[in-house]
Amino acid sequence: MIIVIDYDVGNVRSVCNAFGHIGCEVKLSCKSEDIKSASGLVLPGVAAFGYAVNALGTLAEQIKETALSSKPLLGICVGYQMLFETSTEHGRHEGLGLIGGNVIKILTDNVIPHMGWNSVVIPEDTDLLVGLGKQKNFYFAHSYYANIIDCDVKTAYTNYGFDMPASVQKANIYGTQFHPEKSGRAGLKILSNFAQICERFAGKC
Repeated sequence: MIIVIDYDVGNVRSVCNAFGHIGCEVKLSCKSEDIKSASGLVLPGVAAFGYAVNALGTLAEQIKETALSSKPLLGICVGYQMLFETSTEHGRHEGLGLIGGNVIKILTDNVIPHMGWNSVVIPEDTDLLVGLGKQKNFYFAHSYYANIIDCDVKTAYTNYGFDMPASVQKANIYGTQFHPEKSGRAGLKILSNFAQICERFAGKC
């Protein structure tokens, strides 16, 4: 069972619907027992960083502990940004600190927010993006991005006036700045890949 963290921020139900569409057993929940028994966790979000962190509240520590126990975790959009140490969006805010780096404002001559479809260059060695070829288009909606300083992270990039991280993998921790649930077949493939990652984890337990 994949648990989508329910904390009343943004796109939680659309993420559940996308997993359901590909036949995955998924549940929207914030209950401690569900998080503990899950084969994997998904942390979505569409909001300012500080608002999302505050809405997460005490769930933040449990999510962090669960991820550090090797259970797969997928962050999407602001959920992805919260994997990092800090954000400067409307003040300074602490993230989960699972990946070294800071979320900062996009500085480019291109339109801000970065909204719509953009091409992502896909590295060969990322479990989350396997089977997608060398490049695919995904749907983005954000004004801040993660400046990564963690040497243990595998990163996929999109170009938006500079090479901007679009997806990350650090051991069992995964994240996408873009919205796979809004990105057509390529996005559904990512969710399917994550479901398979969760199945392999459950099989080891």
